[in-house]
Amino acid sequence: MKRMNLFSGKNFLFAAILVAALFGCKPKTEVAKTNAEYDPRWTNEIYPAIQEAPVGGGFQMEGYWVWCGSVIKGDDGLFHLFGSRWPKELPFHPGWMIASEVVHAIAEKPEGPYQFKDVALPARGAEFWDGRSTHNPRITKHKDTYYIFYMGSTHPFDEITKPDTLTLTSPYCTVARANKRIGVAWSKDLNGPWERMEQPVLHTKSETFYSFLTSNPSPWINEDGSVVLMFKSRQYKDKFPYQSSMMIGIATAPKVEGPYTVTGNEPIFGEDKIGEIEDPFFWRDESGYHMIAKDQRGKITGEFHSGILAHSHDAVHWQVDKSPLSYSRTLKWSDGTTQTMGQLERPFILIQKGKPTHLFFATMDGPGGFNNATKSWNMVIPLKTNSK
Repeated sequence: MKRMNLFSGKNFLFAAILVAALFGCKPKTEVAKTNAEYDPRWTNEIYPAIQEAPVGGGFQMEGYWVWCGSVIKGDDGLFHLFGSRWPKELPFHPGWMIASEVVHAIAEKPEGPYQFKDVALPARGAEFWDGRSTHNPRITKHKDTYYIFYMGSTHPFDEITKPDTLTLTSPYCTVARANKRIGVAWSKDLNGPWERMEQPVLHTKSETFYSFLTSNPSPWINEDGSVVLMFKSRQYKDKFPYQSSMMIGIATAPKVEGPYTVTGNEPIFGEDKIGEIEDPFFWRDESGYHMIAKDQRGKITGEFHSGILAHSHDAVHWQVDKSPLSYSRTLKWSDGTTQTMGQLERPFILIQKGKPTHLFFATMDGPGGFNNATKSWNMVIPLKTNSK
């Protein structure tokens, strides 16, 4: 019998495909289609810089679930945090979909503790696109104006009188989720009042990867006022729960007010493209764009709900860092104790003088799962600013 040589002629391609299949490898050409060319300046400067989280820092409120959280230093020298809250009488999830409001808190230092100041974006009636819930605030500034990018939603139902009837299968949840859209509010003063647009800046579009909802905005405003906006989306499905897995897209606009144009016909991250992530935060420096986000399935970092780090030259084509872990759910507190947080989400980096200095999270206690916690709050972790 003549012996077949797998490594000659036409058989070489067959052998390469066989080896890739057996060992779970992807051909390099496939990776190149989804990732940017790697820049030697891109290194993981986040995870090695994480320090101990100060006990008693951050922001929490008695009687409320607290979530989200982004921070900016004001002209008054104080640090201003914008987060979300809703009554603890409601279940955490999906209570935020129908009753969240964006609130404002202040502190003398980034670590806090932050003290409640006011409600920045309250409910304003079911007839408004954001009339029943404001959530996912991201505070930023351009020239002399402050902007809050946020998610808003509404529903036509009465106020909930029996909180235990609010479930993921209830009409409240289905309608409020399908109405999630991204909007913008602005003010010359961090203490408000805040002016809101009458319409979202980023709508859904049929037969696209953002046909069901848009949320979780992460903006970058350029010097000329143009905007690069990263957002979470889901695609409409014709069976309950009527939505796909999470995807991340990019939109651009000549100015904050819009109009916003979604880049391309595909997401930049998704279950079938690099991996499913949530809660992106991105920023720009001399080497390009950088992003941290929650690893939704743990398939990128190897740790469930930990953080990824990725880089890009154009904010469209992304490369996961060679050391992809940007944070872990297991953290060390300033009293020396270690804790694996029940949830650790909505990462936000405070950047001062061009350097990341503090890492903020929405977090909760418990074993994991939104409705297995007794409290939620916004926590903060200082970063070593001299790490390389």
